[in-house]
Amino acid sequence: MAQKSSHAARKKGGVWKILLVLVVLLALAVGGALLFARNEISGNGRPGAEVTVSIPQGSGVSAIAQKLKDAGVIRSTYLFRWYVGQKGAASKLQYGDFTLQKSACSYDAIIAVLSTYAKAETVRVTIPEGTTAIAIAQKMEAAGLCSAEDFLKEANEGDFSKYTFWQYVPDDVDAPDRFMKCEGYLFPDTYEFLKDDTVHNYVATFYAQFDAQITEEMYAELEKQAMTLPELITLASFVQEEAGNSQDSNVAQVFRNRLADGSPYPRLQSNTSSHIQSDDDNNYLWNWVAPYYGGWDKIPENIVAAYAPACLPGRSQTPALRLSRLRLPLSRMRLQRTRISLSPTSKAAITMRIP
Repeated sequence: MAQKSSHAARKKGGVWKILLVLVVLLALAVGGALLFARNEISGNGRPGAEVTVSIPQGSGVSAIAQKLKDAGVIRSTYLFRWYVGQKGAASKLQYGDFTLQKSACSYDAIIAVLSTYAKAETVRVTIPEGTTAIAIAQKMEAAGLCSAEDFLKEANEGDFSKYTFWQYVPDDVDAPDRFMKCEGYLFPDTYEFLKDDTVHNYVATFYAQFDAQITEEMYAELEKQAMTLPELITLASFVQEEAGNSQDSNVAQVFRNRLADGSPYPRLQSNTSSHIQSDDDNNYLWNWVAPYYGGWDKIPENIVAAYAPACLPGRSQTPALRLSRLRLPLSRMRLQRTRISLSPTSKAAITMRIP
């Protein structure tokens, strides 16, 4: 009996020893974590070299914390995010290029530096009205921001589904005769682009501007008129290219009459999509599509057929606009000087008058 009691006592004592060890280990872990956090927040690490940290425009606290960790300025993204939240400093953090010291900057010092506006090196690019997608890409390359090829690839193949208008632009599989998906949606304006930013962000800047021009009321009016966004943009581009002045409404009325039911045409007969191979004309096929493919004879037949169908004998050398659903009351559409790059000639700006 005594042996059993002694055994139980030893067993009980062993449990307490284990619990004591665990408590000590837990205390050491907590103490170590607190010490790490204290040193990290206070910047008590071994001083390192100065580094330049580039914070892209629009970066959130998580992205900024990751940039700082990647540069060796901080060691814990979680701790930095928590501290910024405790300080209520998230809205103060700026974008730009900042010089910080590795491992020796307190969080307060980092926040102070990042809260000082330090605009990163930028490049200003002006895109005039009527600039085609290829010409925009060439301007971006000339500005040293990215190659024209990379810009067009991202503009045509990238994921921009966060913008409302993108859902109304058909994919290539649904528009096999289209030259470029991006044509008409790259908003012309003067931009300040960050150097060394991603090609996706460059393209998104154009698309965000375009997206802001089309309101919910406009989409509702398009649906009411049984018209697609690409059709509206294409027709509007013809109107502005034909006039682009105070005669816009008259040209629009002419197109309305030509596309009306019972019209003897029924085609636009517009001079903006001529198939004549001449440098003297603003010819989308000749000036932009042909060089892209390496010559007129190398343009895919379906592209030629889509952009330059046969003309009526004896009339203008301009083909019909091959959009069977463009029988809308153009009197309900007006043009204004809002700068929007539009397809196929990328020349018009449009809004819808909501009755």
